Amino acid sequence: MVARHLHITGKVQGVFYRATTKQEAERRGVAGWVRNCEDGSVEAHVEGSRIALDELVDRLSDGPPAARVAAVEAEDVDPQGCEGFSIKR
Repeated sequence: MVARHLHITGKVQGVFYRATTKQEAERRGVAGWVRNCEDGSVEAHVEGSRIALDELVDRLSDGPPAARVAAVEAEDVDPQGCEGFSIKR
């Protein structure tokens, strides 16, 4: 299992980006969380197989139809032992 911290910039709030992230993560068996940041970006912590995380990051680079993703920065981090996937407020 590997883990990554993601920082997503662009038009990613108010466009169902967090809900899409949760849906795509669950589809791939990825655990973790996603939340909005005060600066208008989104951050996430994701854990799973390297292949699943690579697929998720690729999908998040597009985002939902109303999003305009400028960048997805991914940093390898230590797993936190997350179970399931949640949207943090």
